[in-house]
Amino acid sequence: LYMAKKKTEIPPDIISAYMKYVLENGERPKSIYSFAQVLGIKETAFYDQFGSFEAIEKRIFKAFFDNTKQLLDKNKEFQSFDAQNKLLSFYFTFFEVLKANRSYVVYALEQEKNKLKVLSVLSELKKSFQAFIDEIGIETIDFKEEKMEKLKNKGLSEWTWGQLLFTIKFWLDDNSAGFEKTDVLIEKSITTGFALLDSSTLKSVFDLGKFLFKEKVMTN
Repeated sequence: LYMAKKKTEIPPDIISAYMKYVLENGERPKSIYSFAQVLGIKETAFYDQFGSFEAIEKRIFKAFFDNTKQLLDKNKEFQSFDAQNKLLSFYFTFFEVLKANRSYVVYALEQEKNKLKVLSVLSELKKSFQAFIDEIGIETIDFKEEKMEKLKNKGLSEWTWGQLLFTIKFWLDDNSAGFEKTDVLIEKSITTGFALLDSSTLKSVFDLGKFLFKEKVMTN
């Protein structure tokens, strides 16, 4: 598993071997038994760490998050950032981690046409990311009623997750040098999101709309 600067606390042999196998063969191993033979371990040793190949795939994307979070937590400047800059820092760091593992990410997300299965692979990433959103404390309109507050928080959590999914999809299709168009999208979309939460301004929405129109319509 290729990581940015620091490895995460996950079983490295099975994870790395699985990523290497699927990239070299373009498919999963035929069975856990045959994969254990490739690793030179007993099948039971595999099951001590993972219950299935799906479990490995979920863990890999969580590992991308964990690696990102570890890097951010060690940065003293990050601790003093407001919520918007913490989210921006997460995005830029997270996509550097994805970039280091792009071949695997493309394999894992583009080979599967069933969107529900893709979302399943990303389920552990989603839980970790939404916990991070709660942690950074994005300020929104303060509803006095408890039920409204819960709905608002759930809506914010789902909205930020949808934004991350959209950005990943955009990045997968991005052919610009250094994925600079994705960087522009990240900055514009997060700025827009926080502007809407803060003052409902339409200027950033208009700018983001123009950017996406040029990228998806004018270039096709």
